[in-house]
Amino acid sequence: MSEEQVEQDEQVEPVEKVPVEFEGRIGVVHPITRYHTPVLHRPCAPVTSFDDDLVQLVADMFASMDAADGVGLAANQVGVDARVFVVDCPDDDTEETGENVVAHVVNPVLVLPTGRKRRLDLDSEGCLSVPGEYADLARPDTAKVTGFDVHGEPVTIVGSGLLARCLQHESDHLDGVVYVDRLPAGERAEILLAAGLDAPR
Repeated sequence: MSEEQVEQDEQVEPVEKVPVEFEGRIGVVHPITRYHTPVLHRPCAPVTSFDDDLVQLVADMFASMDAADGVGLAANQVGVDARVFVVDCPDDDTEETGENVVAHVVNPVLVLPTGRKRRLDLDSEGCLSVPGEYADLARPDTAKVTGFDVHGEPVTIVGSGLLARCLQHESDHLDGVVYVDRLPAGERAEILLAAGLDAPR
């Protein structure tokens, strides 16, 4: 999932990126997989080995997300068929705490509110795999994900606001769904055309 674009009239000083480290591993930046690439359009395989390769994958995903100025990234967005995502995303509490939620989840299971607890939030959404384009999309305003860390220990993330949207967006990716797939066909076609992704490459 991508951050909002910076206003064109703002002057932003370039910031040199520092290497991203995770569990003692330096992450390697990989190119972001674009819409129409087959790995983005099918469910990802469950992770069965919690080993050094998995630790390096998560390190690489954090580095790739950081390099692309994203707030979330799924493994298939760097071409890897595995049920893993990472986030570095503000939550509703971020304004008070000054801290984003930084986490990774292996084999995540998304839990959404139902019945009277379910409230939809209509807001702008973008994706690193459909660069530069955004569209309004309604999603539940809270979400929970359960799963495991790279050591196989259980983890739970509960989010509201942008984090709730991010958890849903990344979970969708692992099921082979890109956010534009949830839009009407005409709107999806316009967005893909604007992103230079109107036909498979």
